[in-house]
Amino acid sequence: MRRIYLMIFHLVIVGVFLLLNSCKKDKDKGNEPVIPIVQVPVAVFNPNLSYGTVTDIDGNVYKTITIGTQTWMAENLRSTKYNDGTTIQKITSNTDWKNLSTAAYCTYNNTTRVDSISVYGCLYNWYAVNTGKLSPSGWHIPSKAEWQTLIDYLGGLDIAGGKMKEISLLHWSSPNTSATNESGFTGLPAGERYGDVGTFVHLNYNACYWSTTAEGVATAWGRNLSNIAGSSLQDGDSQNNGWSIRCIKD
Repeated sequence: MRRIYLMIFHLVIVGVFLLLNSCKKDKDKGNEPVIPIVQVPVAVFNPNLSYGTVTDIDGNVYKTITIGTQTWMAENLRSTKYNDGTTIQKITSNTDWKNLSTAAYCTYNNTTRVDSISVYGCLYNWYAVNTGKLSPSGWHIPSKAEWQTLIDYLGGLDIAGGKMKEISLLHWSSPNTSATNESGFTGLPAGERYGDVGTFVHLNYNACYWSTTAEGVATAWGRNLSNIAGSSLQDGDSQNNGWSIRCIKD
C-alpha cells in the first residue's frame, strides 16, 4: 500500500511540474518580441517647388519637375510594361542577367516590397532603354546631350549633383555631400546591378541613370550621383548593367 501511495505522490508531483512548465512556456511565448518590418520612408521632395504628375502604363503616378527648359520625372521609373502594354522580361537569376542580350528589368535584390519599389523604382538594362518603349506617352529617356543640358543649367558637373540629390539621410548614406535638392530632381540612390556578374550593389550610395546614347557595341552613357560627392559624373558602362531611369518630357 505504501508503494502505491508513493507512486501516486510521484505522479502528482510530475503532473504539477509539467503543468507549471507548460504555463511558463505559454507566458514566455506571449512575451516574445515582435520584430517589425522597417518601412522604407517616402521620398523627400523640395517643399518650395511646384511639382506636376505623369502616369505610366501600369498606373504608377510620378511627380514631375521643370528645370530650366526641361521637364523631368522626379521619381525613378518603376513600370513593368512597355508603353504599348506588353510585359518587360523580369530577370532574377544573376547568371541569366549577366548573359542577357535582350531587354529586361529587375528590382534591387529582387524585392517584391511595394514600399521599396515605390521609392527606388526598378533597374533596367540598356537593351530595355533601346526599345524606345519604356517611357509614358509624351515622354522619352534623355540622351547624353539632354543630360548635359541639365548639368550645365545647374552650374556644371562639379556642383550639379548636390542640387539634384534628395536632401536628408533617409535614403542616402552619410554624408550625402552637398545635397540641397534645389532643382527638385530628387535623385534617389537605387544602386545598380552589375552586368558582368549580375549582383546588386551600392543601394543608398549611388544613383545611376541611363541615357539613350550608346558608346560602341557594348557600352552606353549615363549619369551618376554619389553619397560622397556633390558632382554629377558622366558614366559609360556595360549595356548589361541594371540602372535607374528618369524620363524627360517631349
